[in-house]
Amino acid sequence: MIVQEIKKDVYGIIMNDWDRRLFDELIPLPDGTTYNAYLIKDKKSVLIDTSDPRKTDKFISILKKVSGGKIDYVISNHSEQDHSGSIPAVLKEFSSARVITSDKGASLLNKLLLVPEDKFIRVKDGEEIDIGERKLKFFHTPWVHWPETIITYSPVDKVLFLCDLFGSHLATGSFYASGNDRVYEAAKRYYAEIMMPFRNHIKKHLALIDGLAIDIIAPSHGPVYNNPQFIVNAYKDWVSDNVKNEVVIPYVSMHGSVNTMVDFFVDKLIERGIDAKPFNITVTDIGELAISMVDTATVVLGTPTVLGGPHPSAIYVTYLFKALRPKTRFVSVINSFGWGGNTVKLITDMLPTGDIEILEPVIVNGYPEESDFKLLENLAENILKKHRGLNIT
Repeated sequence: MIVQEIKKDVYGIIMNDWDRRLFDELIPLPDGTTYNAYLIKDKKSVLIDTSDPRKTDKFISILKKVSGGKIDYVISNHSEQDHSGSIPAVLKEFSSARVITSDKGASLLNKLLLVPEDKFIRVKDGEEIDIGERKLKFFHTPWVHWPETIITYSPVDKVLFLCDLFGSHLATGSFYASGNDRVYEAAKRYYAEIMMPFRNHIKKHLALIDGLAIDIIAPSHGPVYNNPQFIVNAYKDWVSDNVKNEVVIPYVSMHGSVNTMVDFFVDKLIERGIDAKPFNITVTDIGELAISMVDTATVVLGTPTVLGGPHPSAIYVTYLFKALRPKTRFVSVINSFGWGGNTVKLITDMLPTGDIEILEPVIVNGYPEESDFKLLENLAENILKKHRGLNIT
């Protein structure tokens, strides 16, 4: 737990969850995570977001001390339980407090946490609330990463509170992000796993943020940014349409055929100056795979045929690719089969429609022979030409 004053009468309360290793029963957390809340002491005392239910008791204990026993408003920027889960306990402890959120946020909090309707103050996009020396301004920022999300801005303090946007799953003893590689990678992992499907929405919200005077960006997970441009610039790069001269190769091999082809294919890509990133699906950290998809120009999936279709692990990765919606331009398949099947069609039918170009797959009956290796080299050469056509290096 860290409590720190970030501006006069503005406090950050960071609850470290050092040992949490899975989020939403889906997302690996190699570095744990944090749940961040913020308190503004003014004529009205305002709590911005709360904490995960597993930290509620400790959070309430700290909040009672830091707040001096007074909370007038609880702002819920985002209704997901890792941020809203302690709201019922806060309302029980501070019985006169009311919850400020969007219309959709109120509906979700009512359904998810049974917060009574008469507890809500519903704010419109651009609306302000006077709390004394400050007026807090609210902006609706849907789909970062739920439909109800808002961000809260304090013009007097030049602090932007934006819950999940710009967050990172990173438990640390440091209150502020130092701008080092560890923070960057944690933030990129968080973007890849959670925010990337909403890339086009985030582009619009970044334009809004560019118009605000900001000294501090205060997210709900990970360290606070006292150098806001560090994370803003990173996001501008990630949400842009720019891709890198990379090929990501998720693969699974049952009896060695696909593994042999992938090894050969990786060498041929490297010979052509292309950064090749193979991932053995059965052992890889799925978060690392997601990170690799943020910038890559091409993804090539390697899979054997199992019962007439792709290996189940390959289906999972294809579903993940479709769900995350990376800005990848080209996709292909390396496939080995024994007596038939429809692997390539099943995979390509699962892919998202749009600007993705399907490159000629390499389909091999059994173990690859000399002619098959030639097809793999042709695929590497085709990818080189495609990347040159995008003017990427």
